[in-house]
Amino acid sequence: MRRGWACGAVSAALAFTLSSAAASTASGAPRFSAHGSANQVYVTGLAPHARMSLVNRRGQQIPSIYNQTIPSHGYGYLRTRDGTKLAIDVRLPSDLPSEVGLPVPVPRPLAGGQYPTLIEYSGYGYADPPAPVNGIAVLANAMGFAVVDVNMRGTGCSGGAYDFFEPLQNLDGYDVIETVAHQPWVLHHKVGMMGISFGGISQLFTAQTRPPDLAAIAPLSVIDQTQTTLYPGGILNTGFAFTWAKERVHDALPASPSGGQSWAYQQIQQGDETCKDNQALHSEAVNLLGKIRTNNHYVPAVADPLSPITFVNKINVPVFLACQWTDEQTGGHCPDLAEHFTGTSRKWFTFTNGQHIDSLDPQTFNRWCDFLQLFVAQDLPANGCALTRAAGPLIYQTAMGIPGVSLPPDPIQQQPTYSGALAAFENLAPIRVLFDSGAGSGAAGQPSPGFEDSFSRFPVPGTFGRSWYMGSNGTLNDSRTGRGANRFTWNPRALPMKDFNGGTGLGSGGLWTALPKYQWNPNPSGTSVSYMTAPLSSNTVVIGAGYARVWVRSSSRNVDLQATVSEVRPDGNETFVQNGWVRADERKLDARKSRPLEPVLSLRAKDVQPLPRGRFTQVTVPLYYEGHAYRAGSRIK
Repeated sequence: MRRGWACGAVSAALAFTLSSAAASTASGAPRFSAHGSANQVYVTGLAPHARMSLVNRRGQQIPSIYNQTIPSHGYGYLRTRDGTKLAIDVRLPSDLPSEVGLPVPVPRPLAGGQYPTLIEYSGYGYADPPAPVNGIAVLANAMGFAVVDVNMRGTGCSGGAYDFFEPLQNLDGYDVIETVAHQPWVLHHKVGMMGISFGGISQLFTAQTRPPDLAAIAPLSVIDQTQTTLYPGGILNTGFAFTWAKERVHDALPASPSGGQSWAYQQIQQGDETCKDNQALHSEAVNLLGKIRTNNHYVPAVADPLSPITFVNKINVPVFLACQWTDEQTGGHCPDLAEHFTGTSRKWFTFTNGQHIDSLDPQTFNRWCDFLQLFVAQDLPANGCALTRAAGPLIYQTAMGIPGVSLPPDPIQQQPTYSGALAAFENLAPIRVLFDSGAGSGAAGQPSPGFEDSFSRFPVPGTFGRSWYMGSNGTLNDSRTGRGANRFTWNPRALPMKDFNGGTGLGSGGLWTALPKYQWNPNPSGTSVSYMTAPLSSNTVVIGAGYARVWVRSSSRNVDLQATVSEVRPDGNETFVQNGWVRADERKLDARKSRPLEPVLSLRAKDVQPLPRGRFTQVTVPLYYEGHAYRAGSRIK
């Protein structure tokens, strides 16, 4: 048991009273059972709509933690059910910096001082008073929302100890939602959740707990499973994923000049005693890097609670979700989530090519704003989205360093009534795919798609598989052309370890700029094999997953394989589309989970099998999802 949990003989210190609406036995005595644990009481056996009160030994009713008062503006703390204090900062539209020169007036609170309210929740420095670290509260403020930025337990100035999406974090999220919703300044006494990346993923974990006052969630750039990002194909992702885990370990340390989140150390230096006291358990954070190394194979009891595809079916509120096929941080497996959101009929998804930040591209931004106005603010999008529409060029210059980007016309925002806008939005197809982002209207590299299409579900109805067979001389053919083998010698120094050397983000050489400078070079001869189709006779659109099935013989009993799919245009230019990976000794497929176009690796330790010596063995390389239009005359490589 982790130190710091408030445990004890809770049931011995509490008493229960039951109102007259409760179920009773024939003798009139109430019939239910209750037990206490960690400052919680679990009650079963009540009739529907029965009411209970929790009282102390003196018969005094114990107030709900959800009735606590938190600041209506600025920095403070929120107490969860186990007594942990989470650092928060309430940011209002009036906090928008005046020096940026907004083109229209800042939204004001409604009568009574109420704001539609959103929660942004992660282990980043969201509660940092000047501005959230890696947060997007400023965008929601510009849409007229108050934003409550919350640091997860064990990070920043929040109490407790950190672990990666443990159950306590999910329950904390529940408590945050219910506490904020009960504040007098919250419109409708319902709140939404919004955020990107860490702040998007946390919404999935929290919403599965079904807080009654959660209005909607809007996660951007998220994962479908921890495994598909951390161990793609059974290979540890030592690029972004493992580096991100190292950063979380550092951020979870007690705040000091050399560890923890720097803003928390500054708070302590400025006299924040609560922040100082909250560092007590930070040193008890779970060894996240050790946990990653230990769990290098699929163990359902460990992996499934960390895999949103296993629990998003519990989410019962409206959902707007956007992610990218080629996200350099969370990976290209997010679209797998769409078919698992079975708990709500109000769900909309946008998928596009692009980087981690492209879930905020103009077309997606419009729909994101519409969704939050309709389902959280319960207001006409034309009202709430007016400032962001006018400030579009400023937003994209600031967020991506790309000038001249405006939000396109939006039919939902052109609706004159709330009911009309809501009906129009609910009539939208659930699945929206944006193609060729960066090649639409405007200058090259601006975040605008060439075209888009919409579908009733994902995987897309009418999808069928197309196979090509590897042949001699590097060809991909419509049918098998005989026997043969191609050889190559793996050379880890054949190419640089990275094909991009700039920083993630905007600024000179940044990855999120219009035309980042990739050094994507072909492998030197003899260090890989490649195959290419004949020129396509017609445009071919691919939406979904796939695989490369190869027969492998190796001088090593184990090899890591990567398959890369690209489009080679008639002029010789090549466009990256997608990757797939597999560690050869992890090649066994999970027959129960696999589908014809989506093979799923077992990744269980019991299924590990080295390659046999001296003979060919079939290996399937699952390809991550793509949404790409291959043009007539191009070749698929």
